[in-house]
Amino acid sequence: MAEHDVVIRGGNVVDGTGAPARTADVAVDDGVITEVGTVEGTGTRELDADGLLVTPGWVDIHTHYDGQVTWDPEMTPSSWHGVTTVVMGNCGVGFAPVRKGQEAFLIELMEGVEDIPGTALHEGIRWEWETFAEYLDALEGTPRVLDVAAQVPHAAVRAYVLGERAHEEATPDDVDAMAAVVEAAMRAGAVGFTTSRTILHSSKHGLVPGTTAPLDELYALADAVGAAGHGVIEIIDDAFAAGGNHDQLVELALRAGTVTYSLAQAGFAPEGYLAALQHADDDAAAGRAIVPQVSNRPTGMLFGLQSSLHPFTTHPTYRAMAGQPLAERVARLRDPEVRAALLAEEPATRNRIAVSLMQRWDQIFPLGDDPDYEPLPSTSVAAVAAASDRTPQEVVLDWLLERDGQAFLFAPLASYVDGDHEAIRTMITHPGTVLGLSDGGAHCGLICDASMPTYQLTHWVRDRSRGERLSLEQAVHLQTGRTAGVYGLHDRGTLAVGKRADVNLVDLEALRLHPPEMVFDLPADGRRLVQRVDGYVATVVSGQVTFENGVPTGARPGRLVRA
Repeated sequence: MAEHDVVIRGGNVVDGTGAPARTADVAVDDGVITEVGTVEGTGTRELDADGLLVTPGWVDIHTHYDGQVTWDPEMTPSSWHGVTTVVMGNCGVGFAPVRKGQEAFLIELMEGVEDIPGTALHEGIRWEWETFAEYLDALEGTPRVLDVAAQVPHAAVRAYVLGERAHEEATPDDVDAMAAVVEAAMRAGAVGFTTSRTILHSSKHGLVPGTTAPLDELYALADAVGAAGHGVIEIIDDAFAAGGNHDQLVELALRAGTVTYSLAQAGFAPEGYLAALQHADDDAAAGRAIVPQVSNRPTGMLFGLQSSLHPFTTHPTYRAMAGQPLAERVARLRDPEVRAALLAEEPATRNRIAVSLMQRWDQIFPLGDDPDYEPLPSTSVAAVAAASDRTPQEVVLDWLLERDGQAFLFAPLASYVDGDHEAIRTMITHPGTVLGLSDGGAHCGLICDASMPTYQLTHWVRDRSRGERLSLEQAVHLQTGRTAGVYGLHDRGTLAVGKRADVNLVDLEALRLHPPEMVFDLPADGRRLVQRVDGYVATVVSGQVTFENGVPTGARPGRLVRA
């Protein structure tokens, strides 16, 4: 008779702590790791890991699956990439709490900020809750392939308390009511409270509710998190990229405990991230838990003929054909007369930010069939245009028409000012930062970064050629033990006795990211960008194999994680 539920045999165990990799077995019983080393007993299920990496399951702390989690038990694409725990509700937007009649407003906020099709959210979400506690109960009742943890979003709280005044300044009574809602959500099991203070987050109603809220309101809600005795505040603010507003982060941390904020190298302040990292050193020395959240590659817009944005999106000639099937658009764009008319036009929009993003010719690159997220400056639209005596617009149009119109151009939003990943390397290896910002489940028509956990291995451990790589042990730790630790998820993130048996078996040599593709599989045939992967031999969640060689097994051991 077998002595263990599962035994993983003879793999190269990288345990998530940063300790040296070693050949070992891993035994699992009742969803928990019971032995790491030489396991004498047999398992009901034996997994041969000879020649494979054996790592903890990836813990992704910055996703937006708040709607998808209610209809998709497989939680793709993150689950394809070895993610076994996601934290959602980031950037101040989400779907609870909600009063009857406010559902459309919250959907419009999510659609505006995170580019998730509103039609998909309307059709897919079954609004079985009002309070945040009831939202958590609804999540708990749905089996899925991975674990989910939820944060309470500022915009939803404002809408719940202020109603139609959600964008207006709150009264003292309003603030007290919001604080009570936040504290109740935290006590019900929310792992954090989130807010957005960036001008980049808006919907058809304007900036996201809470963006311009007075600091007194923000501090009162931080007090509510502190009163609950646990949790993280996640915040995004344009000033942080330049090292600004640090005093606000200090105040939030003093009141709530742990604060994490989005940090990237910004074009308007290319060295600002260094000031933020110095703040992180000072915070660590002072015992403050203020953690810059950074990404392991540039957040990348993917311009394509099926995307939400590309350099010709607002041109009158293109707008006239935008609703046609892709094949028809490709045929028309190859027509010499149509091509000439399009290339003679300018963007027909007053949105200066959009025009700037669409025409940063030195920051737009071909992504390629073997996706390159650290492209040489010499491969940019500007460089290729200059070298081939063409206009940037001609180069872009030619590239967009490759692969029958399914090609993508990579346009980094941030952290590529210097044309390489050295700034990113500085940020991700700093002892005070944490990996995040994959935005899994969001930006369906323009960004596809849910594959960042896989990129941690393919690029930073194995393939990087334009600078120093990371050790295998450090790379795994940053996506497991470190991410789990920031959110207080101490029952996971490392392969140790007593920890949850969330495990990946990875063929590092075979690990390969496919080119992103646009699919139409959301409710109401909504579109989304996905990126598939080869090389995950098995993913185990709570001791059950959920994927084998990229194929779901049907097991759904994932659960709601309550703080």
